[in-house]
Amino acid sequence: MYTAPHPYSFHIGVSFAPKPPVRFHGEKPKVPFPSDGIIGSWRNKMLARSKQVPTKECGEDFFFYNEMRNKSGVCFGVADGITAWLESGVDPSLFSQALMYHAHRYSRSAWAGEPEVDPTLDYEEREQVEGWELSPYECMDLAYGGVLREKFVEAGSSTACIISLNSANGLLRSANLGDSGFSIIRSSSILYSQPVQTHFFNCPKQLTKLPPPSGKRFRGACVDSPREAQTYRTQLCDGDVIVAYTDGLSDNVFLHELVEICSAEPVAGESDDEQAQAMADRLVMYARECMATKTRVSPFERLAVREGMFFPGGKPDDVTAVVALVRETQTQV
Repeated sequence: MYTAPHPYSFHIGVSFAPKPPVRFHGEKPKVPFPSDGIIGSWRNKMLARSKQVPTKECGEDFFFYNEMRNKSGVCFGVADGITAWLESGVDPSLFSQALMYHAHRYSRSAWAGEPEVDPTLDYEEREQVEGWELSPYECMDLAYGGVLREKFVEAGSSTACIISLNSANGLLRSANLGDSGFSIIRSSSILYSQPVQTHFFNCPKQLTKLPPPSGKRFRGACVDSPREAQTYRTQLCDGDVIVAYTDGLSDNVFLHELVEICSAEPVAGESDDEQAQAMADRLVMYARECMATKTRVSPFERLAVREGMFFPGGKPDDVTAVVALVRETQTQV
């Protein structure tokens, strides 16, 4: 197969931690995807990756990352299951895990951009190149359809943020629904930060699967469509850092703190992969520290005050961070 030049490489770090256990009225014992099933075995593989945060649980959050077809780029994302479903006896983690699994399933066999073909081939030969280009919006839409067909997921809902990075041209594309999101750091400052989408305070837009008509309904269900996702694209540069996160991070860590943590000098001898992992670990550990204090003003506290509510200090929550460090490996012609 013809291999086009790939001047950009992306180094991924992932870290995560669950919130303290919370009991809800009507909550059923959680029944996870079976470990010997397709989603369960994939989930276990993702959770087994090495990190400094001492936990192998992700709570109601989940994530994915993978190379795309022919190393044309990488795709990754985060999802945050809506905790309130526990009150109706529904495990929110099943929805977020299934959503991220299906996003992984579709993106790993697709191209980050137009399929790469040998320019010396005839038109008919070019047409034989397999695969298709997949945008983050299309990935979200297909993954949501996969969850709706997933029999093990009775009901639930989740936010979603999906990002693709093109190794041929350095293009970032994203689709985001809800209050998960991402930020791009360039030269120790914020280049872009994804605005949140909410129905009202602390109620994000969300992809939803309602229970069958005979089942118990979730009274507060918000049913949003991938069509409502915000999309974004930009050109990346060598040294850029992209951080995708659930609101467990953004509700506890200010953007200037995010920049400081990701801009710290790397340890001597650290590889780019190790740098990305260290950033992700530091972000999650700092977010957990912020959750545990009531004497520090948090981003969530400031938002609550604007709504006339009193919520001092940090907000305990699941927290997930996926960090991508961009390297331009050769000069583009």
